[in-house]
Amino acid sequence: MANLKVTLIRGFAGKTDAQKETAKSLGLRKIGQSVIREDNPVYRGMIAKINHMVTVEEAD
Repeated sequence: MANLKVTLIRGFAGKTDAQKETAKSLGLRKIGQSVIREDNPVYRGMIAKINHMVTVEEAD
């Protein structure tokens, strides 16, 4: 199964608590931080909730 590289590009100021918690659940704490996550429906759903705050690319 493929992996996704998720990078936080926008900060938490002015965001809802749910958006902040979703980003933190993905392991994103600071702007510019990247994490590698498995490509599955659970992570895809979390990414969809905060797609305006992150960039997503396939990781090798």
